[in-house]
Amino acid sequence: MLLLSTAPLWPFAVLTIGILAVVLMISLLRMHPFVALLLAAILVGLLTPILPGEMHPLQAAVELPMQEFGSMAGKIAWVIALAAIIGSAMMESGAAVRIVDALMASLGERRAALALMLSGFILSIPVFFDTVFFLLIPLAIALRQRTGKSFVLYVVAIAGGGAITHTLVPPTPGPLIMAEELSVDLGITMMAGLLAGILPAIFTLYLGKRLDRRMDIPLRLETMEVDERVTTKPGLGLSVLPIVVPILLIGMVSITDVLTGSIPGWMHFWGNKNIAMGLGALIALWLWAKQASLDRQGLWTGVSKPLEIAGVIILITSAGGAFGAMIKHSGIGDAIEYVTQDFAVPYILLAWLIAAIMKTAQGSSTVAMITTASIMVALIGTGESLPFHPIYILLAIGFGSLVVSWMNDSGFWVVAKMSGFTEKEALSTWTVLLAGIGVLGLIQVLVMSSILPLR
Repeated sequence: MLLLSTAPLWPFAVLTIGILAVVLMISLLRMHPFVALLLAAILVGLLTPILPGEMHPLQAAVELPMQEFGSMAGKIAWVIALAAIIGSAMMESGAAVRIVDALMASLGERRAALALMLSGFILSIPVFFDTVFFLLIPLAIALRQRTGKSFVLYVVAIAGGGAITHTLVPPTPGPLIMAEELSVDLGITMMAGLLAGILPAIFTLYLGKRLDRRMDIPLRLETMEVDERVTTKPGLGLSVLPIVVPILLIGMVSITDVLTGSIPGWMHFWGNKNIAMGLGALIALWLWAKQASLDRQGLWTGVSKPLEIAGVIILITSAGGAFGAMIKHSGIGDAIEYVTQDFAVPYILLAWLIAAIMKTAQGSSTVAMITTASIMVALIGTGESLPFHPIYILLAIGFGSLVVSWMNDSGFWVVAKMSGFTEKEALSTWTVLLAGIGVLGLIQVLVMSSILPLR
């Protein structure tokens, strides 16, 4: 067994066993995803011969997943809790409905999905996908309450628009680091990412409409009911503040860094996602209390319900992060590089495949992009020998990092839980959407690198 576990291909066996364990525990044994993901993370640790640190291997197999769980929770818990408060407060105060009214008045019901998709597409450039989804999903829910239909289309529109630019356009971390690794000019990366995202964005709306016709998913989120004490809706300017303030504060840091290469200390503070989201939550709570005439006790009693929902999301997403981290510790990156080094696989296809395997293995698109870019740099060097511009390798990695999003991806659980989807419904919508975008993106990159190599 020791000889087998030290073989170069052993991480693939660990990956397969880990994935099967998660699927069996959740699908067949009906275990809670939080428990299943943590147990699977421990199992991966037990199957990994060498883990970081100086603990005994058996002790490390248990302790390391818990440390990774805590690390992930530390990064997302506060933001998820605040986002849940913002979403609920906007619904309860009537702010979300007020924004929907404005969207409907300017675009009409038939173009509401387009507005949501464009919002996700634009906002995910400076802001993390999870935060964008948290901020926009109340609008989809309010639209569903207003129109009584197209909830799947609205969710898909937000998710697709946000996912595309999150993996293609700097200054989000994945594309930014890929540009540095592959020595691609940042301006070229931004323009190419935006252009390459147009066709997938159109596909998002097309697929969203098809899925919406096939699936009638009810609105299950009880916390999103508008407070009956609210008789008038706030003005549009006040209604958008809980969304706009965090986005502006977070976005100014990324944009300033790209333009100047340095960020003032005060901007670091106010642009920190925890501070920015906190200010958005304060504004949303103030609106809720003002519109519903709530005292402090009534307000904080109302806040307890979204916080309970946020707690479940935090547990599941953190457990998914722990599972993904343990897969990474298993040595899957080195195993992929070992397998592909002697094959004459086209570099664009190879980059896409490695990113897709990494994404499927550990759940994080950003980790998949960063890891794959490092592997590809080892294979192609500066890229001068390529018959096309290295930007196509970057785009291939970005599209590959969308495939396959399943139960080890925190984004999967964010979309599922914030939308009220079951695991099966999320797999049938979110997972199918990202797979479709990833495959379409690969085809697009292969075609464009042939007819417009940019050399």
